[in-house]
Amino acid sequence: MDSAVRSLLIWRIFTGLLEQAGLVAVVLWGLPQINVHLPVWTLVPTSITLTIWNVYTYRQASQALSVKPVVGLADMIGLQGKVVGPLNPSGQVKIRGELWAAETESGEIRPGKKVTVIGQKGLRLTVRDTDQDESTGVE
Repeated sequence: MDSAVRSLLIWRIFTGLLEQAGLVAVVLWGLPQINVHLPVWTLVPTSITLTIWNVYTYRQASQALSVKPVVGLADMIGLQGKVVGPLNPSGQVKIRGELWAAETESGEIRPGKKVTVIGQKGLRLTVRDTDQDESTGVE
């Protein structure tokens, strides 16, 4: 079990016990102070509901913690960006507000032109001029 998930489990058990204690205190002490009297048996279904909610939120949180972060390169293919400096054949492009090292598939691309990501080599993106794609009918 991952340490983050284990810490979450311990925290959920602790807070769940505090919630249960708070519920008992409110029903047995707090509500009678303002002349509201609930039967003690109402604690059982309320406590069960609260426990089910805690289990559900624990499972959702542990699944969220176990998802591996995506670095970003794999899902960038097909995205469009703008050339920041001349690509001849390498330079920089701006995609999703981030600067990336890039190189062209072929030829030179001037700054300000739109490009499409077609591949990657390590941390360097391979791009193609978007206007060239439209003029040649490449999708």
